[in-house]
Formats: sequence, C-alpha cells, structure tokens
Amino acid sequence: MVPAQNKIRWGVLGYARIARESVIPAICRSENSVFSALASRDAGKLAESKLRFTGGHQTYLGYEQLLRDPEIDAVYIPLPNSQHAEWTIRAAEHGKHVLCEKPLALDAIACRRMIAAAKKNDVKLMEAFMYRYTDRTRKVVEILRSGALGELKFLQASFRFLLANPASIKFQPELGGGALYDVGCYPINFAGLVVDTMAGAAPGTVQPESVSVECVRSGGVDLLFSALLKYPGGFTAALHCGFNAHKRVCAEIVGTEGVLEINETFFDAAGSLSLTRGEERTEIAVSLSDRYRSEVEDFAAAILENRSPAFGLAETLRNAEVLDRLLAASRLN
Repeated sequence: MVPAQNKIRWGVLGYARIARESVIPAICRSENSVFSALASRDAGKLAESKLRFTGGHQTYLGYEQLLRDPEIDAVYIPLPNSQHAEWTIRAAEHGKHVLCEKPLALDAIACRRMIAAAKKNDVKLMEAFMYRYTDRTRKVVEILRSGALGELKFLQASFRFLLANPASIKFQPELGGGALYDVGCYPINFAGLVVDTMAGAAPGTVQPESVSVECVRSGGVDLLFSALLKYPGGFTAALHCGFNAHKRVCAEIVGTEGVLEINETFFDAAGSLSLTRGEERTEIAVSLSDRYRSEVEDFAAAILENRSPAFGLAETLRNAEVLDRLLAASRLN
C-alpha cells in the first residue's frame, strides 16, 4: 500500500553507529522522508537519541513495539548481520517496507525467505549498498558503457581497514562477524556490477564460473579474505578485504584499450577517476555525493511511486550466492 501522505514515515530498529551517524541524519535531510520512530533494547540509547535528533520521534524499548505502530511506513534495519533475516521478515509481516543493511542475510537461503516475505506482504525490500548512489559509481558505469577500455579482462578491488576495537561485533562469529560479510561484500557487488555492464546483461545475471580463495581466521571469523573469480569469457576479478591492516579502498578495471583506476571506490567524497589509454592519462572529475540521502530518497520514492528501487533484489541474491560459494571454498583450505 502506498501511503496517503507525500513523505515516508521511517522507523529504525537499533541505534547502531551507522544509524545514528549516517542513515538517520540522511532521513532527516531527505525531501520525501521523516524520521518518526526509534526502537532499542537500551533505554539510555533512546534517551540519547532524543537529545541528538530533536524532531519529535517516538521511542520504543523493543523492536516489536515499533513494528506494531500503524504510523510507520518503512523501517531501516542496522542490526547485527545474524538478526537481519528475522527482523526483516517480522517487519514485512507487519506491512512495513524494509531497507536492510548489507549483507541482507548470512546466506542465500535466508535471502530467498526475506524476498518471499516481502512479496507475500506486498512491501518493498532493499539491501543498503549506499555506494551505488554516488557520482563515482555513475561515472564508472558511464566509462564502461562508452567502450573506452576496450574488451574487459581484469578487475581488482580492495576494501580493508584496521579494526582496533577487540569488543567489536565484527569479531563475533555468532553475530555474523568477519571481514567478508562486513566489507568483502562491497568488492563482490562491484565485480557483479562490472560484469553485468560488460555483458550488457540484466542486473544480477552474470555468475562466476569458478572461485578460489585464501583467508586468515582468528576467533572464528575471517580477518583477511582474498578471492579470485573467473567469469564467462575469461574475465577475472581479484577481490580483497580485511580488517587487520591499514585502510585501503581502491579498484582498477583493465581492458584491451585502457585502464580505469578508482580510488575510494565505495565512498562519496569528491575526487577523480584515472583513465589511461596508451600513453595518455586523463583525470575524470567526481563530484561530492550524499550517498545515504540518495539511497533513502530512492527507496522512499519507490514506495510512493509503487516501483522498484534503483538497486534491485536480483543483485542482492547473486551477491549472497557468491558469498556462499566463497565461504564454502574457504572451509576446504
């Protein structure tokens, strides 16, 4: 059901850092959304939210209470990875549209259950890959479509950083911790975007023919994960992630006619892309983007206009399937 009002009323399940520092402020900045409610199991966090966000949102000491609120149209879920499936399905059953943090779930089976629940209850569901809403990503796609790189042959993409907090949930296997789930899902998604664009295929269509992996584990989670994916036609992607070393976020796409270097691949700061063709190197300007606001506004518009959001579930399901294959391969090492 499309709300009668012209703004989507958002509830947020959990007061995680990404919620309070990025997504709730984006909802507040957006033109078609209102931050209406927050649920947490911590009364202190609810009180803090009232001081930080002064627009008059409701607070609930528990997620189920928020889902029962008939004044909430959509929910954002930044809970630990292991809780995404449960609360997305519950939200859908309460008739709430759901924007859920990546990875949507811990495996493709759970993703399918979530997608089925959204369909059954006639609500929108989207995985929150905010980097897809940046000028940097748009420029990459434009260059790929232009043919400037020739026939694509190789991609490398890295997303790593040093995680110094030993108490982080990212180190807890029971909560879905590990580098692959946390940041590795980005290079995997980026590789999918590149191969779909290269093939002129529908989003989420092209799958790797084979995968091989190496990883370093400690305490039940992967601290470093590297994968080599081979796609139809011989295109190969080397993807790296981790949180045991210095920050490194970059990618390069290599073709027969040129190379595209993408610094800060998954962020939205202004900068440039570097395109090399032969001996000529060109810097292509990238504008500052508001990726979280654009993500929120697109999802809200999808609800108001009864259309699919720009980032679709076919890509989400493909990403989950590739994650499953990589994790299965890592257990054989």
